[in-house]
Amino acid sequence: MSNDIDVVWVSSSLALQRFDQPLLQHISQYMNVAQWEYRHDKDEGSSIDEAVSLLHEFLSQCSHPIHLAGHGAGGAIALTYARRYPQKVRSLILLAVASRPANIWHAHYYLQRQLFTISREQVLAMSVRNLFGEQPHYTTKKLMAVLNKDLEQSPLSHSLFKLVDLPEDGVSMPMMICGSKNDSIVNSPALLGWLKWFKPEDYLWECPKGHHFFHYFYPQKVGEQMLSFWQPYHLQQAMQSSILSSNLIN
Repeated sequence: MSNDIDVVWVSSSLALQRFDQPLLQHISQYMNVAQWEYRHDKDEGSSIDEAVSLLHEFLSQCSHPIHLAGHGAGGAIALTYARRYPQKVRSLILLAVASRPANIWHAHYYLQRQLFTISREQVLAMSVRNLFGEQPHYTTKKLMAVLNKDLEQSPLSHSLFKLVDLPEDGVSMPMMICGSKNDSIVNSPALLGWLKWFKPEDYLWECPKGHHFFHYFYPQKVGEQMLSFWQPYHLQQAMQSSILSSNLIN
């Protein structure tokens, strides 16, 4: 990995990666962005500990702390990594991550399967409406297939038999929490729960709409908020690099 990288975006599965691309394309116009994606073979075990270990292998190639960001389960991986390796993380941005970070859309899916006698397909169709809003029939079918793949690929091992949990706590580095006002999965109360661990430099922002994947529907609006949060730290790093280069020349 190049030492020129400013931001590492954490993706939890190949299935959902497409919904991150508009935002990453926007912020990559202003900062150097790398995308890390969790992958595992069908015969391998899957866990958030494994994901964090693999992410650490990747980030160990970088000599300086980086800005870490992620959405949903990817954000939960980024959060867990930032708590374990704070010296490697300059700042943390979490999109659609509740103050109880294991409460991703998978948990809602399995809870509905437990509570109601309805089929997997019916719950997936309901999940599409919750995550993306009302969609045409053909689009709903395609999104159901995407969500079905994500259930298989995510490192957070929720199931019909058990819902996993993750610690509720803050982090030592500057943190930004982003959400959407009409996200029924990670709603405003779930976001406001973060405030009990906020430091003076931390920031919470809600997109007016866009449901759970608000960063896909409004990449420029979300990107501007993220860039604004990063600006003082990015400028500080650029100044430090400039001073170091000047000292080496002299």
